Amino acid sequence: MQNARITHLGGEKTVTGSCHLLQASGIAILIDCGSTQGTDTVVPMDQWPVHPADIPFLFLTHAHIDHIGRVLGLIQRGFRGEILCTHATKALLVPMLEDALSFTHLSRRQMEHLLEELDELCWGFEYQETFDLRKGIRFTLGRAGHILGSCWIRFDLPGGESIVFSGDLGARGTPILPDPDIPAPCDLLVLESTYGDRRHEDRTNRLQQLQNILQRALSDNGKVLIPAFALGRTQELIYEMDRLFSDPAGIFSERGSRVPVCIDTPLGLKITRIHAELSEYWSDEAQGRLKQGDHPLSFDRLYGVETYEEHQRLLEFKGPAIVIAGSGMCTGGRIIDHLKAQLPNPATDVLFVGYQAAGTPGRVILQTLEGGKREVVLDGKPVPVLAAVHQLGGYSGHADQQELLEWVKAVQPGAVKLVHGEPGPQRALRELLDGLDGGRTKLCV
Repeated sequence: MQNARITHLGGEKTVTGSCHLLQASGIAILIDCGSTQGTDTVVPMDQWPVHPADIPFLFLTHAHIDHIGRVLGLIQRGFRGEILCTHATKALLVPMLEDALSFTHLSRRQMEHLLEELDELCWGFEYQETFDLRKGIRFTLGRAGHILGSCWIRFDLPGGESIVFSGDLGARGTPILPDPDIPAPCDLLVLESTYGDRRHEDRTNRLQQLQNILQRALSDNGKVLIPAFALGRTQELIYEMDRLFSDPAGIFSERGSRVPVCIDTPLGLKITRIHAELSEYWSDEAQGRLKQGDHPLSFDRLYGVETYEEHQRLLEFKGPAIVIAGSGMCTGGRIIDHLKAQLPNPATDVLFVGYQAAGTPGRVILQTLEGGKREVVLDGKPVPVLAAVHQLGGYSGHADQQELLEWVKAVQPGAVKLVHGEPGPQRALRELLDGLDGGRTKLCV
């Protein structure tokens, strides 16, 4: 780029900690400011080329913690610029960051003050409308199809250059969400590469696969544990289980009268209520079901586990039961209690429906499928893994290799820079991109 410079402050060669600094026309623009998980690292804020107080704009692609988790730390270090995102992301920011603050040593008043500052600085924008920023820079937000409110960001710079940050790009056919939009051709595409080395299972068979796993898992009256992110994956699972448990002719019509589906995450329940209030951002299919009288985020035998006392009772419940709990990578939250209690039980089934970052307990448990040691350390103590472990790739919130390639072809960028991926997936995707369009697309290292 002739008139712009990008510095990757996090998430360049890792999946978490996304944070990118765009400098153009004398303006510093931050794209995401996320936390890390597992062994991922970021550039500390005191080593940034621009002090947080001198950054006038922060754009957020979506409200997952690996993209927003350090926003409050940014404010604490003096950031007083504008925070720009979609309307749905703005609605999700406070509950997501309020939950993250519960793990800090801040007082209640300090937390409230930070969240008040966040709300004052944040502005929501519509999809597919172009807005003036400053000094001739314009921006457009488009649907990314990853979670509610997720977007890609297009910057049009003075002199005619253009940059698109993909954010986390969703897979086509994701429950509740419209498919990703296609931005106009650009000079540089900063592209996520989480699944750059693999293709997901056929998503058209996803519901059947979920049904098959649940049918087998519940046959021994044990518990099914599903680690899931409170934002995105929890709502997708509720949506799909509504279809399974509400079908009077379905396989669960008889068993559904006694098998509870328990959402054991207060944050997930809060986020689900926000999803219900923002149905105008749902897919046509989801809106159609709502108009027909079938609320896709509610069904009989769906229980919300709000309090710690209810959580304790669920731990003691013998089953059968389906338990959806956070965190999605088993790094904390209520899923840890369930795993400690149930992993040594052969009647338990653990179902992974999302990415597990390197160094997380979720990745360790998942590696038992590949012959890894059948043991995981939880809360500092080893726990034997005797439970059955399953992985359902059709529920990934990220586009796979083929979908990424097809999206790049549609965007027609002059150059591509890969971020948000581990070295192996990035290398595999880079090799395929290198031959795209006869090698006309330039790759930025």
